[in-house]
Amino acid sequence: MNTLAPAEESSAPSVTTSPRKRQVHGYILFVFVVLLGLGLGYRLLKELEILYVSALFAVVLTPIIRHIQTLRIRRWSPSRGVAIVVLIAAVALVLFLFFWIALPPVLRDLRQFIMDVPARTPLLVARIKRLPLANHIGVDEAAARAQNAFAATAGYLFSSIPDWLSHIFDILTAAFLCIYFMLEGGEVYAYFLSLFTPKPRARLNVALQKAELKMSKWLLGQGSLMLILGVASTIVFGILHVRYFVLLGVLMGLLNIIPIAGGVVTIILAGGVAALDSWPKMAGVFIFYAIYINLENVVLTPRIMKSSVDLMGITVLVALLIGTALAGIVGALVAVPTAALITVLLNEYAVKHDQETHAVAEA
Repeated sequence: MNTLAPAEESSAPSVTTSPRKRQVHGYILFVFVVLLGLGLGYRLLKELEILYVSALFAVVLTPIIRHIQTLRIRRWSPSRGVAIVVLIAAVALVLFLFFWIALPPVLRDLRQFIMDVPARTPLLVARIKRLPLANHIGVDEAAARAQNAFAATAGYLFSSIPDWLSHIFDILTAAFLCIYFMLEGGEVYAYFLSLFTPKPRARLNVALQKAELKMSKWLLGQGSLMLILGVASTIVFGILHVRYFVLLGVLMGLLNIIPIAGGVVTIILAGGVAALDSWPKMAGVFIFYAIYINLENVVLTPRIMKSSVDLMGITVLVALLIGTALAGIVGALVAVPTAALITVLLNEYAVKHDQETHAVAEA
């Protein structure tokens, strides 16, 4: 019996140290896999960006597909594939009408605006100098700086057109991926949820469903507000005979996606263009914008966005800044839907709601 004791004592340490070795090996393997994933993600950054954008647009457009599927013609209702074809046809028709009807006058006004600015800037400066105390604020220096900045911006826009055209293949790739995600998104979503255990899976499913509804409603609501402002601005500026009214109306609608700052920039630009002709025109532009802002805040926003987003203005602005810095125009397009997704996930998993918070929210 005594001869077996040393053997048992010598074998004990090996049994206690083997789990530690396996744990260390697991940590090393995990770090290696993470580093490999980060390196692979960096190498495939552009492809991952296209995948994310296409998947996000598929999520946003899925409720529209479902709505089309609810339509009934006698006893027939469209399948998912037919609904996607209908949506693609509608988008193609809108793009065709835009490029055929809306884009030519916008480009014409833009070209004329760029050609007229150097000649009309002195006229605007002369008008401003007639105002009281205008000579004490350095009008000439401010006009020279603005003209140089405008020339640099216009040169950048026209020189970067070939770069924009080079992304047509990426846009087509994202469009086809978006179609595939809409066709097979349900299977992909189910497979993703299957990676979680039942209880976390149900919670995540509820959160993602809320995010999908929030993102799609924000896109439709914000698009409606942008369209209303763009059309109204174009009509009113045309009635006031403001130069480049089509270009200014389109800019008013597009930049309405940026809270406060977008409207301020475009209305100052429109007012400056109107001031080239007369002060009453400029006053008419400002009066229109003041009336529209009150109408949007009191009537349009509560009706269109009443149950959709709930995103603060600062959240939208920060999302647009970060998205533009990371991925340019594409980043700006997906910035706010991404912010809506992150907001829903934070509310579900990070924010601690208590009774006092619920009482304040209900009040």
